[in-house]
Amino acid sequence: MYKISIDELENSADKTLNLTFEDFISEINCVTPIHADIVIRSLGEFIEAKGHVSGTVKLECDLCLKEFDYNLDFDIDELFAKNSLLEEYGQELELKDGQFVTDLDGSDEIDIYDLLYQSVILNLPNKKVCGINCKGGNFLKEENLSDPRLDVFKNIQIKPKNK
Repeated sequence: MYKISIDELENSADKTLNLTFEDFISEINCVTPIHADIVIRSLGEFIEAKGHVSGTVKLECDLCLKEFDYNLDFDIDELFAKNSLLEEYGQELELKDGQFVTDLDGSDEIDIYDLLYQSVILNLPNKKVCGINCKGGNFLKEENLSDPRLDVFKNIQIKPKNK
């Protein structure tokens, strides 16, 4: 459905395709459709996909466990190797910060849906917090954090060493 044929890319004007994606990604809790404008360009043995992604997804706060909306707004810059990287490419390839090379291993198409899914997942925050003033829910209160197995350590007294 969202696959780009490499033959179509190679036969297009300037070996470039402009693609607009506007859809929900079923594996992600999307509030709005994910919108992406992507330019796909053949660079000989490699294919470059550059573009901008935006949309809103629903996340769960790591502190209070409440759901909140998170706005996506990031650029993608991906490289695809048309042939197997292990067999064909002995020369060095310079990668920019955050850039990856996906080995198509002779495949005749690129899955844009999968590219966007992976890009969204990689651009979600490591720590998901609903707001700067979130203090967490009741489960974070000190009395709820005690572990009865650790009660034995509450009354330990450490005596200083005699010199």
